[in-house]
Amino acid sequence: MAEIALTTRRKTRISGFRIVQIIVALLTIAFITWRFVGVLQSGIYGTDTWLRFIISGVIIGGVYSMIAIGYTLVYGILFMINFAHGEVMMLGAFSGYFVLEALRSWIVDPVNEVTFLNAYPIPAILLTFLVGMLTSMIIGVMLERIAYRPLRGAPRLVPLISAIGASIFFQNLAQLLFGPVRRIYANPTILDRANGIRLIVNEKTVVIQYTGIFTVIVSILMLVGLYLLVQRTRLGRAMRAVAQDKPTASLMGIDVDGVISRTFMISGILAGAAGVLWGIHNGIIYHYVGFIPGIKAFTAAVLGGIGNIPGAMLGGYFLGIVENLGPAILGIDFQLKDVIAFSILVLVLIFRPTGILGEVLSEEKV
Repeated sequence: MAEIALTTRRKTRISGFRIVQIIVALLTIAFITWRFVGVLQSGIYGTDTWLRFIISGVIIGGVYSMIAIGYTLVYGILFMINFAHGEVMMLGAFSGYFVLEALRSWIVDPVNEVTFLNAYPIPAILLTFLVGMLTSMIIGVMLERIAYRPLRGAPRLVPLISAIGASIFFQNLAQLLFGPVRRIYANPTILDRANGIRLIVNEKTVVIQYTGIFTVIVSILMLVGLYLLVQRTRLGRAMRAVAQDKPTASLMGIDVDGVISRTFMISGILAGAAGVLWGIHNGIIYHYVGFIPGIKAFTAAVLGGIGNIPGAMLGGYFLGIVENLGPAILGIDFQLKDVIAFSILVLVLIFRPTGILGEVLSEEKV
């Protein structure tokens, strides 16, 4: 009888919580609808402006997706959040910056003063990505070896604290090495941030920057390539086996530590590419540039379903679009877009903690 009473009380609490969820959801939807209708009636933004918001959201969403995949890969195998992942991205961005500066200073045609950067833009871009990804890959592997591997058997809170400490360490290290000054990416002429495809909407010009198109294409290609790697290759099968059951995978001859190191390598490569894309499109980097995008990418990973690679992709693009459209829809200052992003995290944790596509976890929740 006691067990039946306990079960009944639990069901009652669950039912009450769901009622509260429904009420909060309805109030939230009603508030957003009210604000959106008011904005539309005021006519503050035209069709061209809404299109600009969407384009900007898709572009930044691609970068969020690439960073979010790093969180998802590590969490899927180690069940920890690598909060230093944004700083891995930042260091990759700085590496790309110095490569571009070197190529901009390398004059290959003294008569016309043509630099390597503009004479050979495609090799220059490839070299920039290569160095940025290699730097972030090395940082990611070192981070796993020094900060996380010794804590492999510790409670989950311990490596989480270590990750936060590593994040603060890399921020201060970058400030000491590169200074607090904001630096501007020197793009080649073909990726000039002022140029792009021009569309006429309501007799107004909407520019889709070439850097934005480049960012979306590269992010989609890398995300699809990663998904195929995880699903179709031997390394991908080993990663999924380790995520499913480490002791059994070890008994089957899989090098668990090696797979974990490779996972950090892959997440570092993606973070480095995201950092270079961030610099190429946005143009400005500094020692703190990876923190906010890193936290937002974590939000995107939770939104899509932590441990779920397609979910992280979807969450990144969804978050990018929502944070760009959100201030306009609600009629608030655009400086509050970070508030919208983190409010989404809170709402997801309340209404659907498993994310849009659901979590992909191997161990049973407590």
